[in-house]
Amino acid sequence: MSSILTNSSALSALQSLSQTESALKTTENQVSTGLAVSSAADNASYWSIATQLSADSGVVTAANSALSQSQAVLSTASSAISSVTSTIASIETALTQATNPGADLSAIETTLVGLSSQLVSTVKAASFNGLNVLDSSTMTSSSANTGSLAFVSGFNATSTGGQVNTITLNTQGLINGGTADTSSTAGTDGTGILDGATTYTTVATTTGTGGVTSGTTGTTINLLTLGSSLTTAAGVSSTNAANEAQNLLAGVSSVLNSLTSYAAQIGTTQDAMTAASTFNSALTTNYSTGVSALVDADMNTASTRLQALQTQEQLGIQSLSIANQNSQLILKLFNG
Repeated sequence: MSSILTNSSALSALQSLSQTESALKTTENQVSTGLAVSSAADNASYWSIATQLSADSGVVTAANSALSQSQAVLSTASSAISSVTSTIASIETALTQATNPGADLSAIETTLVGLSSQLVSTVKAASFNGLNVLDSSTMTSSSANTGSLAFVSGFNATSTGGQVNTITLNTQGLINGGTADTSSTAGTDGTGILDGATTYTTVATTTGTGGVTSGTTGTTINLLTLGSSLTTAAGVSSTNAANEAQNLLAGVSSVLNSLTSYAAQIGTTQDAMTAASTFNSALTTNYSTGVSALVDADMNTASTRLQALQTQEQLGIQSLSIANQNSQLILKLFNG
């Protein structure tokens, strides 16, 4: 039956064309954005998961940036420790010279004063972005020689949120309040590895003011005050000075042991940071891959579908045009 009130063919063609245009709009959006799921309306579940993964990836990336800064802090400390070790080797050389009969103690003391000042300068300069893990006197987290620093290393994402992972370094300050000898002022003791925290067992007998007895354990040594220690403890006699120099050499050796032990802790922490950074990089790649699998459009499929829908749209327009011509055919019946 033909009706001039209801053109069922045209309505059917129009409905089909509307569906085609809707699908075409969706496909064009996929082609232009590269996303099959660009909003929660496209797929609420996938969009929610992808959004959370992207947020987690951002946190992990931030943790990796923090790791880079922390690694720079420890690299600065390691470089400073290498310089300090070199200076200690020079101190050992000077003390060895002092054990020789007829040694010029005055010149050696002057050398030791200079080397002690060099130790202080090196430790004080080992700061990166305001953080110095060698100078405990600058650490606000602890006023003592030892403390701990928790460096951000990653992020443990969970269904209820997540937790920041850290790598802890138990700090052992090289200096903590001690001051070095100068040409006019004697240095002071602190509680750092270099300025008073290290103990050793004496190996030689000395006499005179401030002398020590051979075999005494628990004797502390301050590498910042060696210039005055050499003669103050040994008295005037060159023999006593030689004995005291041997004692100081034993103390310096203990300091070096403590220093290398701390350097090993820093090195271990650096290795842990490198491993964490490598894992974080792999994790962000996995996050990106996972998000891509959830929301990215298959461009090969999308481009092929786009061409098919464009053709289908053209055919739908033609079908609607033909269906609309039925009314014209009815007019011809009345005009015939």
